[in-house]
Amino acid sequence: MGTDGFNVIDCHHHSGSLEALGIMNPTGAGSAEEVAAQELQARLDSMDATGVDQAILIPGHGYIRPDGMADTRRVNDHIAAYRDGLPSRFPAAMGVVEPMYGRRGLDEVQRCKDELGLAGISFHTRFQGVATNSPLVLTLVTRMVDLGLVPYVHAVAEVADEALWKVQEVARAVPDTPIVVLDGFSSFERAEEALRAAELTPNLVFDMSLAHSFGTIEHFVRRHGAERVVFGTDLYSHVRAGKNHILEGLLASTLEDDAKRAILAGNISRILGLPAVTGATHASTKGA
Repeated sequence: MGTDGFNVIDCHHHSGSLEALGIMNPTGAGSAEEVAAQELQARLDSMDATGVDQAILIPGHGYIRPDGMADTRRVNDHIAAYRDGLPSRFPAAMGVVEPMYGRRGLDEVQRCKDELGLAGISFHTRFQGVATNSPLVLTLVTRMVDLGLVPYVHAVAEVADEALWKVQEVARAVPDTPIVVLDGFSSFERAEEALRAAELTPNLVFDMSLAHSFGTIEHFVRRHGAERVVFGTDLYSHVRAGKNHILEGLLASTLEDDAKRAILAGNISRILGLPAVTGATHASTKGA
């Protein structure tokens, strides 16, 4: 196993651009192929440093899209190819579809399922020009659920368009489908809201990204159960991570081992339908 005898799957790894925020990824040196290899190695190094066996890939939502749908298709092609390049470390990937494409976006949802084999679609509406509870988002989510795709929904604190009450409206539209809420513990106030949102909308599952401490998450787990939390870090391309204090806090906590296993890998494996993994995967692929 990857860490203290536990398999660890990070549900929240972005590959791609944050240009919309003015944050430019390091270009590296050499050809496009060499730069891509450097980016991959940086990600693997970060995973190994933090004891992460596998990661679920998500495009960076801040990509520039002057060519609209063509740019979105390119981003989804990239994330599928990234997954396919090393499936032992990246067993699944999420796509992105822009709500502002209207009904044309439904074709890309279908392509993500049929052609690319993606596990779901990620929404980060601070980059997408709508609120999370927009009818445009709800239309896409409804189609996704019909196709068996899982919604990932970002809910960063202090972003009004990503308020948890708006996420709840999406959850109520598909009450039998788990929705993975990313960054739902990203401030003290947002974590308090998460306690209440989880009680009212039982199909919401929260990742651990951007939490200040594990104590906040442990309080949530003891109130709502370990099955409502998944491990995630919100890692981006070219970011080299050291030890993860939230992971360390979970491992050092007095939660039962079964709860730790569920949070670290079992819950996201069930939600995304991933095959069972036995033993650590990262040692055999380091440097790949």
